Amino acid sequence: MQVVYFIIMAKDASFDIVSDYDISKVTNAVEQTQREITTRYDFKGTKAGVEFTSGAKTAVEVTGNNQFHLDSILEILRKKLAGAGVSQKILDTSSEPLENNLQIKWELAFKKGLDQEKAKQVTKLIRDSYPKVKPQIQGEEIRVSSPKRDELQAVMALLKNAEFDFPLEFTNFR
Repeated sequence: MQVVYFIIMAKDASFDIVSDYDISKVTNAVEQTQREITTRYDFKGTKAGVEFTSGAKTAVEVTGNNQFHLDSILEILRKKLAGAGVSQKILDTSSEPLENNLQIKWELAFKKGLDQEKAKQVTKLIRDSYPKVKPQIQGEEIRVSSPKRDELQAVMALLKNAEFDFPLEFTNFR
């Protein structure tokens, strides 16, 4: 009689890091912002508003009579995004507002995707803090794997507290 032993290796646990947003939550936040603008007294009789710039919903255009209106609308939009659980870092406020005919328009694009430079920032932080965890850049996402789930949870907590200028989400837990 022959006895055969099998050694079962523990498979590494992993998750993916992406820079993305839920378009339905963003659409809902923009629509709630539009409704609040119509009910606010300080926007009565003005051209204040917010709307998507295209059907693809990759940016919004904020319109107002002055910079105060733009700032107020942006603050409303940020509150609505936070209420929907969407990071406010998706708003790209680097562009300048355009002024014409007593009206100011400001196009705010949504940030999406991790380019190589951003991915390298994230992987460097992970490697410096947790050398046993293996981050791998895979296109516009990062796969993080480790034999210990506790380390992966610690990496998630580290990244949530890190100060990046782009949003991060965790997906594909295995």
